[in-house]
Amino acid sequence: MTSRDRTPLVCGNWKMHPASNALAESLARDVVANLRSAEGSSPPGVEVAVAPVFTALVSVAKVIAGTTVMLSAQNTCSEEKGAYTGDVAPSMLLDAGCAMCIVGHSERRQYYAETDAGVSKKRQALLAVGLRPIVCVGETGAERDAGRAQAIVLRQIDGCFDGADAASLARCVIAYEPVWAIGTGKVATPEDAQEMHSAIRARIAEKFGEKVGTAMRILYGGSVKAENAADLMAEPDVDGALVGGASLDGKSFAAIVRAAVRP
Repeated sequence: MTSRDRTPLVCGNWKMHPASNALAESLARDVVANLRSAEGSSPPGVEVAVAPVFTALVSVAKVIAGTTVMLSAQNTCSEEKGAYTGDVAPSMLLDAGCAMCIVGHSERRQYYAETDAGVSKKRQALLAVGLRPIVCVGETGAERDAGRAQAIVLRQIDGCFDGADAASLARCVIAYEPVWAIGTGKVATPEDAQEMHSAIRARIAEKFGEKVGTAMRILYGGSVKAENAADLMAEPDVDGALVGGASLDGKSFAAIVRAAVRP
């Protein structure tokens, strides 16, 4: 298997935007309209997902129904039911129409003290109900400046996939998102992204076998825009993007999706 055999994935993480369900529906319609082509609602050979806030999941699911755009959640609880005020279980996300869910995003780690062990539990909970986890890893600017970027990211990989097996890994996606590039306008160079993606792939191959490592899709996230997407995704180990701010504009998001098409 080579990079050409891995189907790119571009997921728009809307974070805590837009401000209402009506606006979320409008954004979803804008995404679908800008992706639409003669072949359907998105370019062939690329998977596309959008991740609205919990309260807009059902509304957006209705808008994208019948298209090739998939629904993702931004987070989940590691438990299926119980006294967990404010949480949402994986089965509830499935019922809302989700196909996948982001876990371990750096903002969850930074603001809510999420740990690799907690991310691993969420990953397992999502897989148990048939949802695909997008597992996020990434280093801070201070960690990169100290020359520890790769060690930090590989430690996160080890923790987030603790106890996993090859079969479950086939249903997971990894997103490398350098924390210093998220929402800052800074972006890793294509060479920096490739170096880290290659290291992540090698670590997965070391732990779970060459076949699993080669097949693993690894996305890049961090100030991805239409202007830099093609260069980033031209790298052999970059299999798509987790897009933040640029996913809030249908035209910009569609341009990023098209940049992910393998030549």
